[in-house]
Amino acid sequence: MEYVDVAVIGAGQSGLASAHSLLRAGLTPVLLEASDRAAGSWPRYYDSLTLFSPARYSSLPGLPFGGDPDRYPHRDEVVAYLSRYAERLGADLRTGHRVTAVRPAGKEFELDLVGGPMLGADAVVAATGGFGRPNRPALPELDTFTGTVLHVSEYRAPEPFAGQRVVVVGAGNSAVQVAVELAQVARVSLASRAPVRWFPQRPLGRDLHFWLTATGADAAPLGRLQRRPATMAVIDDGRYRAALAAGRPDRRPLFARIDGPVVTWSDGAKEEVHAIILATGYRPDVGYLTPLGALDHDGDPRHRNGISLTHPRLAHVGLEWQRSLSSASLRGVGRDARRVARRLARELHRP
Repeated sequence: MEYVDVAVIGAGQSGLASAHSLLRAGLTPVLLEASDRAAGSWPRYYDSLTLFSPARYSSLPGLPFGGDPDRYPHRDEVVAYLSRYAERLGADLRTGHRVTAVRPAGKEFELDLVGGPMLGADAVVAATGGFGRPNRPALPELDTFTGTVLHVSEYRAPEPFAGQRVVVVGAGNSAVQVAVELAQVARVSLASRAPVRWFPQRPLGRDLHFWLTATGADAAPLGRLQRRPATMAVIDDGRYRAALAAGRPDRRPLFARIDGPVVTWSDGAKEEVHAIILATGYRPDVGYLTPLGALDHDGDPRHRNGISLTHPRLAHVGLEWQRSLSSASLRGVGRDARRVARRLARELHRP
């Protein structure tokens, strides 16, 4: 069995930032990526996705995003940036290596890989992040719906829904952005238990992320107060709020029940719906840690600031609110990665 210094599971933004920090901390990481490239979930997001943070606030440690620093990069630009980052990193990156289980071996670990030999590691960083497992909440009679049901992670473009009656469930950035896009070709309702909360993209003429950085709010250690991350306010330059105000899409309380293709709204009105899109967030994709007993009863990591509460040589990077507001973002994941790398270096008694 091959033994490695630190096994980093996942080579998206979290894994790449982790490898960068581990190298600087004197450790030797091996990145294990299930897909065929180092880009995380980004290639699978919907076609029109654009960052809400400018390029100047969207970089991983050691490599500026490039181009106009005030533009808002498109999904494909992020994929290309992560590919460049991986090429320049100089770490051992192994694509097509899916980890199915991590098991204890004294203070160390043994990793099961699909179609390959077991791998031993002195330490493990779980960097599959908070966006690998779509959250599909139990909604009233949703399992009886005879139309199309998909999570926003499966949505790509509006054209397949042209002329249809569509309900988008959610009140966050993705829900609003997808609903407004779909409303150009379909009749769309945005349904949620709570109203949409808004935050201006450029308060006082400066991008929101300028103020978050200047005030220190972006890096404030508030993660321990967020037992279950709440839906974030929708960052808007005015377009989305105007679209909802014009009824394209309209916004409604969550439906009361479903019967076949018919949705019953909270006011008793009924109508036939063709598709329901769940923009209901994600859960940490860390089921491979189950043999360690490192997860709670909901399957979420038991950790403090990214360090496992059950195994001191097990760490997490990229979880929502792992330590701060920006923990799961391009701009913030590097801060958490540095802390985790330093802690693992001390635990492994490396200088």
